[in-house]
Order: sequence, then C-alpha cells, then structure tokens
Amino acid sequence: MSMPFELLRRAPDVEGEGLGAVDAADRLILDESAALRAGAGAGQIAVIGDAYGALALGAAHDGATGVRVHQDALLGERALHANAVALGLTEQVSSGPLNAALVTGARVVLMRLPRALDALRDIAGLIAAHAASDVVVVAGGRIKHMSVAMNEVLRAFFTTVDVTHARQKSRLLIARGPHDGRDPLPAASRVDELEVRAFGGAFAGARLDIGTRALLAALDAAPHAPRGGSSEDPWIDLACGTGIVGAWLARRHPSAYVYASDQSAVAVASARATAAANGLADRVAVARADGLEERADASASFIAL
Repeated sequence: MSMPFELLRRAPDVEGEGLGAVDAADRLILDESAALRAGAGAGQIAVIGDAYGALALGAAHDGATGVRVHQDALLGERALHANAVALGLTEQVSSGPLNAALVTGARVVLMRLPRALDALRDIAGLIAAHAASDVVVVAGGRIKHMSVAMNEVLRAFFTTVDVTHARQKSRLLIARGPHDGRDPLPAASRVDELEVRAFGGAFAGARLDIGTRALLAALDAAPHAPRGGSSEDPWIDLACGTGIVGAWLARRHPSAYVYASDQSAVAVASARATAAANGLADRVAVARADGLEERADASASFIAL
C-alpha cells in the first residue's frame, strides 16, 4: 500500500489553499532512496530537514523502524508528531537535536537541502563525522533553491557527490564516502563590544542586521530602563535569533534577567552560545518555544521583537 500523503497536515503551522505538507522533492527523495532504505536495519535511517514529516513517515510507512529525525522548526516537529499519531507510526520515529546521536551509525540519511550553505556545511560535517562509513546521503530540494555551491560543500566531506536528473522541478544530490567530518561550531564575531555566536542557518549569521541595529539604537536612546527585568518578570526577547538583543539588555543592565525564545533549534543553540560567550548564561534563559506559550498570561512587562 502506498504512503497516504494526502493525510499529512501542516498543523499547528499555518494551513490554507496552496500550502501543502509534502512536495515533489519529498516524493523524489523517497522514490530514489527506496532500495537503500530497504537494505537498512533498525535505527540506521536518519532524516534531517523534514518539513512536516513526509520523509520520516514515508520511510516508516515502508517498514523502517528507529527512524531518527531532526527538524529546525518546532511547529514542523509538532506536525510530524501529529501526523505520526494519525498514521499510527509513533513507535517508528523519534525527534531529536542536530547532534552526534542523530546520525551515529546511520547508513541512510534523507535530507532536505537547507538554503544556507553554512547550514549545509554543519550538517554534512556532522554526518561525515558520526554516520557509518558506508552511509549514503540522499539530499534533495526544489531546483529554484539549489546552487552548484551545494555540490562543493558536500564534496568537502564526501568522496562522491552525484547529481540526479530533475523531476517536477526537483533534484537530488547523492553523497557517499564520508571523510574529514567535524561537529558544528558557531561562527564568532564581536559587534559593538558584544560577542555574537551563530550556528549555520541562523538568521543574519554572526552579524548585526539592520533591523536589530535599529532596535538596539532605540533601546539605547530610551531615557529609562524598561519595567520588569527581575527573575520573576524577565525582559523578553521574542523570536530571539542569535540572541543579540537579549545579551545586549543583560549586559547593559547587570542585575536584569532576560527570557529569550525562538521556535528555531539553530537560533536557540546560537542564542545560548551568545549568552555563554558574554558570561550571561546565568541571567539569560533561552527556550525553544512557539511564541510565549511557556509564559503566563499578562505576566510580561517588556517584550522586544
């Protein structure tokens, strides 16, 4: 029986006409990896960048067990879980962070190509460092979001990178022969006496984007510190990205506490690294959350966005 893709939902992410939970690139990855997946044992398939679960659940529907999945977006992770429940596949898949445990011993890695080359570099290095020596990476995307530079990034960590024919405006890169692997390290910079850290794929990288610069200038020009800032009523850095705003607030006000949140896993890792690099980890708490879902209603005196 074929995978019932029509049952997959995006919820709790936005749904609407023209917004699907699966696309042609997902289908191409699953079709081209079928023989590889059939030869993989329990716990030997990893999935990275699965939007709403089409890849992981497609593999599980075909009989794979112990499928390990990483999705950067929290809402995508929750959609995967909801879709797994609907399809009765919760025992076959598990979600986790982008770390060695995700790919250790993996012989097949299914991946949606990230648009940022530094994100691809982090992922490829991690796979090469920890997956099985005979791992095959089946990475795909929509052609409009792919570039020749992606081939070169993969070749830095794999002996062979093959390019497939296009189908429905999608294409695959298939990588074999891992070498010179490494764990991800954040990019580092110093911006206006503030240490900034950014893992691959974080918005703006280890730089100060124009919008954040404008926000910091407005905060700097304010005649008084915002209300709140205690451990019970921390200042909130919503959609924190690399954590620059939260770290700036905590550094500018040495007794203040900050709660930073983002639904992106790479943003959260970057914000935590930024806080640690500035010696602020004890006063800047960083959470992976959907908005302010972890905060009580009517509890915030100050929110920076």
